[in-house]
Amino acid sequence: MLRYVPFAASIVLLVVFLGLAMFVAPGWYAGVAVTAALVAVGIFDLTQTRSTLRQNYPLLAHFRYGLESIGPEMRQYFIQSDTAEVPFSRLQRALVYQRSKSVNDTRPFGTLQDVYCNDYEWINHSLVPAPLSDPDYRILVGEKTAQPYSASVFNISAMSFGSLSANAIRALNKGAKMGGFYHDTGEGSISPYHREHGGDLVWEIGSGYFGCRDGNGHFSEERFIENAHDPQVKMIEIKLSQGAKPGHGGVLPAPKVTEEIALTRGVRPWVECVSPPQHSAFSTPIGLLQFVRKLRELSGGKPTGFKLAIGHPWEWFGIAKAMAETGILPDFIVVDGSEGGTGAAPAEFMNQVGVPMHEALMLVHNTLVGLRLRDNIRLAAAGKITTAFDIARTLAMGADWCNSGRGFMFALGCIQALSCHTDRCPTGVATQDPRRWKGLDPEDKAVRVMGFHNNTLHALRELIAAAGLENPGQIGPEHILRRVSATEIRSLSSLYRFLQPGELLDGETRHQVFRDYWADARADSFQAPAHVLSMRMSKSL
Repeated sequence: MLRYVPFAASIVLLVVFLGLAMFVAPGWYAGVAVTAALVAVGIFDLTQTRSTLRQNYPLLAHFRYGLESIGPEMRQYFIQSDTAEVPFSRLQRALVYQRSKSVNDTRPFGTLQDVYCNDYEWINHSLVPAPLSDPDYRILVGEKTAQPYSASVFNISAMSFGSLSANAIRALNKGAKMGGFYHDTGEGSISPYHREHGGDLVWEIGSGYFGCRDGNGHFSEERFIENAHDPQVKMIEIKLSQGAKPGHGGVLPAPKVTEEIALTRGVRPWVECVSPPQHSAFSTPIGLLQFVRKLRELSGGKPTGFKLAIGHPWEWFGIAKAMAETGILPDFIVVDGSEGGTGAAPAEFMNQVGVPMHEALMLVHNTLVGLRLRDNIRLAAAGKITTAFDIARTLAMGADWCNSGRGFMFALGCIQALSCHTDRCPTGVATQDPRRWKGLDPEDKAVRVMGFHNNTLHALRELIAAAGLENPGQIGPEHILRRVSATEIRSLSSLYRFLQPGELLDGETRHQVFRDYWADARADSFQAPAHVLSMRMSKSL
């Protein structure tokens, strides 16, 4: 019966305080009010039927709920080690904070990493380091288009207005303008806050066609041209899927579709806004590439590509085959890893759907190399990238440049409170509550966004110079080492199977995923191969 002690004690104290208030001093009525409230809660707990725990443990259950609610914060600040990545470690976050503020980012007394644990990685240095070069590394995208774009090797990944606050968007875009790198709009289209400071934009177009849709939610050429011809828009990116929730659409409830959101997305205010799981403008790999060509032409020749998280390999292979068969090539491809994602997503999609960035990037890179198309298509990657080493490793695995979402959120002041989906972000970054986001100073945070970008590239410059290299494009898989056991170290070039140029055209490959699915992939359909469909119909295979 000990579980009823707090409730019984509240009743006893109520009687005591009531007696003191009536016969000793009126000031005791404060105690009466408090204990009466506790008794009322206890009575409600006993009589309600929705929670067995509260019925069996009146009052006491609320202490459990309170402790449970602050559990993440308790673990993050007092229990977890500095190197525990959940999803980003304290060391990773601290480094972003330091670089965004341009303060000393050196560390004393040796590494905190366990250099003898499995999966520890490093880059080998040279006894003949290269001279330090200009850290403003650029990648020319769409060289054959009418309006090619020179992109930084490190940019802001897709994060929509609506997911992020107005002042967060302002700060990101001004920081991009000051630092000379691009700001991906996310699929929520181009808001007025993206336009205030004139930073370079990559306009992401998702299945909802926000900013370029008609009244029925389908693609509108007229609306597209209006936005695409804005000089601030440098490239067009079609979003096929994203790392946080690949294969999943989205619904913005009617109460959240404010006048601002509606104006930005081209939808009706206060009406439920649906982003379907798949596009309506095309349904086949060839159709996708024709859509890429169409948007490139409608935009006046701006570099146009697509972003995807890798799932079924035969679907990506179908796109690649369509490139080879039609000759229609995207100017760039962005590979989003399943570990990425700044927005909220169902737990299963966040944790168990999609291919992680390293393997996804390798598959796309290998496919393009095997078709002799790699030199004609620029390749970017996103997925938990915050440091210069993250960039170097990603470039070594085949990327031309990297995007970061959460890294730049940290630069804005994000503390990883994991409340992005509640509209109660404590730092005003991921909320639409003006009482919270107005405290985020876009002028100050823009300087930090620029500082994080610039100081990270300065660190990249020193890293590649130490390796004896002159620019990031020279980093290859042979430069990155990984411990795979207590006694074995292997380079990425020996850990991963790299295709030779034209290997897929020759018809022979030893790479297992290509042996299993390449031959049956179709340029005219995303449908699974026949042997995969047969397995779906039988449990005996």
